Amino acid sequence: MATAAFLSLKPPARFICGGERRKRTAAGFSVARASQGNKFHESMVRLSASTVLFLGLSLCVCSPASARIPSPVISTHSVTQNEIDSETVVVEDEERRLESEFEAYKAKVYSLTVPLKLAALRGSVPPSWIKEFISSQGKRVRLKTRFLANLEDIFFDLSKPTKKGKKGSAADMISLGDSWLSFAIKEKLIEPMKGVEDHDWYKGLSDKWKVYLRRNYAGEQAPDGETWAVPYRWGSMVIAYKKSKFQQYKLAPIQDWEDLWRPELAGRISMVNSPREVVGAVLKYMGASYNTTDLDSQVTGGKVAVGTNLASLMKQIRLFDSTNYLKAFNVGDVWVTVGWSSDVIPVAKRMSNVTVIVPKSGATLWADLWAIPAISDSGKEAEKIGGRVRGPSPLIHQWIEFCLQPARSLPFTREVIPGASPSAIEGPLVREPEVTKKSRAKLDTNLVSGVPPPEILSKCEFLEPLPEATLLEYRLLIDTVRKQREGHGLKEKLEDIFRVLGQSFTLR
Repeated sequence: MATAAFLSLKPPARFICGGERRKRTAAGFSVARASQGNKFHESMVRLSASTVLFLGLSLCVCSPASARIPSPVISTHSVTQNEIDSETVVVEDEERRLESEFEAYKAKVYSLTVPLKLAALRGSVPPSWIKEFISSQGKRVRLKTRFLANLEDIFFDLSKPTKKGKKGSAADMISLGDSWLSFAIKEKLIEPMKGVEDHDWYKGLSDKWKVYLRRNYAGEQAPDGETWAVPYRWGSMVIAYKKSKFQQYKLAPIQDWEDLWRPELAGRISMVNSPREVVGAVLKYMGASYNTTDLDSQVTGGKVAVGTNLASLMKQIRLFDSTNYLKAFNVGDVWVTVGWSSDVIPVAKRMSNVTVIVPKSGATLWADLWAIPAISDSGKEAEKIGGRVRGPSPLIHQWIEFCLQPARSLPFTREVIPGASPSAIEGPLVREPEVTKKSRAKLDTNLVSGVPPPEILSKCEFLEPLPEATLLEYRLLIDTVRKQREGHGLKEKLEDIFRVLGQSFTLR
């Protein structure tokens, strides 16, 4: 019986699973050799051996890697209670630290707080507006205000460098008088308000304001121009006189511009030093408009008549001075003063027996406006002209809307601050309670809650931009009259002095 050949091809399970290496021959497997007597079987065995050798080499490529995997190490260390307690303390400390950092994070002011910086003329914004606006907006608004004495200070201060040498961000909005609007536009100190037509505050604004504030880039009124500013307060030119002096000397009360030419008031009047207002008073006296552009064609008697009446008025006026005209009135150097209601009314309230009137033939109107400073190309230019160095605050339209709400007129109707709300120029006024009316000292005036009576208001005018040629003509008229007065001989000067002194003794 022939001996069968046995071939072990399957490696042990421990080898496949990465256990200990087993001893192998050079071929990597075991062969049970066949009987030497049977050559046929020997050939078959050799053929089988070659086949198995090929398969074995393939297995050897993967086997060593598996064989080198280390056996898992089982730790015999036991965790003690002290170590557990120590780890718990560390975790609690970390939690407390994270909680503390989170509280500090919540306390910080991040971009959710929106800034709004305002630069305004001193005394032009009711103090209650600031508190009420902050209250209405909540903690999200960071409102900063600066109140300055005049417009030059506002433009200079907007981009002044900080102590660290870095240039601070300029104001988002500034206030300026309407007489400065054309200048600010021409000098590129402010920028137009884009897209205002979509805002509710603009839709509710009177057409009178829209027409007046729509300008081209030369500062001239233009129907297709841009809106450059928004009003928040307005008033008029007024005449104030000392009622006690008029009663003492049995003088008729002042009612209109023509009363300034009365001989008994010569040398008893002070007035603001403004060519538009001085020449404008003459034009109203002659029945013409403040905004006359051609004196010869639009005024009876032309330029000659205007010059004559201007000369006679200037003889009546003791002081032309926009700074000290009220001081002369307060100390008694003059009995009559002509100026802006925003200046005159606070002084008149501190005095006794003073009457303040808007002339019945009308007067000029003034307005305080909110405008957006222009963005400058460089920090150097921003320092010169007060331009912003970043985009305007997203709160500017909320601020404008707030200022134009009917409730904001209460500080004016209560006479906390002189002037009137923009809505009062044509619409109904917000009436104040009778209790507050009775508790307040009454000023003798024809103004009603800061507004001229309707029949007088209809004759009042804003000072519109005039051509440069017309403005030059106004200035030349005033300069000519002044030179004529200075050119008087000694005889004429003495006559003027004795005339004034004689009137003084008569009135005393």
